[in-house]
Amino acid sequence: MSVSPRVVVVRRNTEYDELVARHGTHGQVEFFLSTRGQALGEVERRALAVREALDAVGAAIPLDWRRGVVERGDLTRFLFTPDDVVVVVGQDGLVANVAKYLHGQPVIGVNPDPVVNAGLLCRHRPQDAAELLRAAVAGTAAYEPRAMVQVRADDGQTLTALNEVYVGHVSHQTSRYLLRVGGEPELQASSGVVVGTGTGATGWCRSLWQQRHEPFQLPAPTEPSLAWFVREAWPSPTTRTTQTSGRLDSGLLELEVQSEGMVAFGDGMETDRMELRWGQRVAVSLAERVLRLAG
Repeated sequence: MSVSPRVVVVRRNTEYDELVARHGTHGQVEFFLSTRGQALGEVERRALAVREALDAVGAAIPLDWRRGVVERGDLTRFLFTPDDVVVVVGQDGLVANVAKYLHGQPVIGVNPDPVVNAGLLCRHRPQDAAELLRAAVAGTAAYEPRAMVQVRADDGQTLTALNEVYVGHVSHQTSRYLLRVGGEPELQASSGVVVGTGTGATGWCRSLWQQRHEPFQLPAPTEPSLAWFVREAWPSPTTRTTQTSGRLDSGLLELEVQSEGMVAFGDGMETDRMELRWGQRVAVSLAERVLRLAG
């Protein structure tokens, strides 16, 4: 007897959910916002859009299929299985949040509110969920392979991200390390190193790239390439600043930790991080796995 497909819906608590959790009741939320000259209407509208999208996705899942729902804050404790079909309902960043926990499962991004969400990754309408799910299970869906970035430490720790990884001090203050990208190592003091993919080229990496007027082009979303940036490198009698950015089309960006308190985390999820110690070595590269995003 064959096992029915399982659809896992990934969601995030809305602003309204968080406000009610903090203040207790709808009325208290309304009063709190009014004391700051804000109205509840737009917050309620966005929350309603998310609820309606979740209802539409739920209704699109056949009754004889298995289903699960996981909130963003519970992703670290949720066990995805190889045959899952993952439906992300929310902002584009939610796809990045879940991508690191997947190993080739198809991902369908549903945009509940095109008024405020760009829809670069969550690009589908809720009403299209039924057709997309059938195609994913039948193996006929078209996918866009999104490159991912990986950090591997010499003690066996690994971390994968869709947008970018940060390696530096936990509080973003000065960190010291030896950096090597193909050539001679360079001792640096900076506020950390950011290595991003083509998907991440619309966020943190683009900000760094534009701010510094870099001559190279950022990777395209599906391109198997990375861009890297050293943040605020500081020259001194012992530290240098000749290697602060570039493309990483192959090979490794290697760091040897020279100060305490350094960490590595991906896609802004600072609580899910690797702790790095003095003398430890880490290598940043393209990940072997990719995100399979429904087109």
